[in-house]
Order: sequence, then C-alpha cells, then structure tokens
Amino acid sequence: MSDTSSSTPAPVVLDVWCELQCPDCRTALDDVRALRARYGDRLEVRLRHFPLEKHKHAFAAAQAAEEALEQGKGWEYVEAVLGRVEELDRRGEALLVDVARELGLDAEEVDTALIDGRHILIVDADQAEGKAIGVTGTPTYVIDGERLDGGKSQEGLRARIETLADALLGQA
Repeated sequence: MSDTSSSTPAPVVLDVWCELQCPDCRTALDDVRALRARYGDRLEVRLRHFPLEKHKHAFAAAQAAEEALEQGKGWEYVEAVLGRVEELDRRGEALLVDVARELGLDAEEVDTALIDGRHILIVDADQAEGKAIGVTGTPTYVIDGERLDGGKSQEGLRARIETLADALLGQA
C-alpha cells in the first residue's frame, strides 16, 4: 500500500451498537449528532445491530435499517424509527414500512426485505460480534478497541469519545 503525503488520514471509526426499539438509543442520538457535527468526515460512525430479545420488533427494525442503508438513508431511517419507539412497540413492522415511505425510500422493497430475510446475516453477525466483545445492552460504543457502555447512563460518554477521537486524530 503506497502512502502519499497528500492522502487524507483514514477516519477514526466509532461503532455504535444500537437497537431501534430502545429508548436509551434514542437519547444517544443527540451524542451521535454532536460527534458528527464536531468531526465530520474524520469520524466514521458505523451502525451496529444488537437487537434485544425483550423488544419483539427490534430484529425486524434492524433488518429494515439495513435495507434503508442500502437505499442510501440508513441513519436518517434509524433516527426516524428511534423517534417513534412507542409507536414501534404498538405497530411493529407496519411502522417500519411507513417510515420508509415517509422518507422517500422504496417501501415495498423494505417490506420485501423483511419477508425474504436478505439482511438477517448482517444483523446476526453484528449481534454475535457484539456478544464476543462484551456488549450486553444498548447503546454501546466502541472506539479504538475501547468499549463504552451507554445503557445505564450517557453521562460523560460523549466527552470520553471526544478525548479518544482527538488523541487518535493527533489533536490531543
């Protein structure tokens, strides 16, 4: 791999283990937005799925989010669904398709993806990796190999992530 002095450094990766029926993940969106605003392209925020068994629509929501990502509006979809956690509890998959339609996605394709299970392997792989690294709840963040659990409290997490990101980006 050749390295040219004009190349931009690779962005710092922040994995966000999330569950779309989780009220704590909705709260965490403010931190994710603030981190995006601060770092822009220097921070790659990656959605990782960790549907919890106690939320019966979370697995379907993760699959729908993957389809939305494929259609170019992954985070927009995630934010829209998390903004309606209570409605997801009540309406399930019908809400997932409605949100896709509202965002201008191909809602039929989202519905079909839920039926044919084309994204199940991605969701399963994320969940397995999460379990392997000690994720037990959502949201959980991983940056530079350090796991930060946000399920109990978001307090101080964004500052910790910023400290790690700044160090990785050479701005300490």
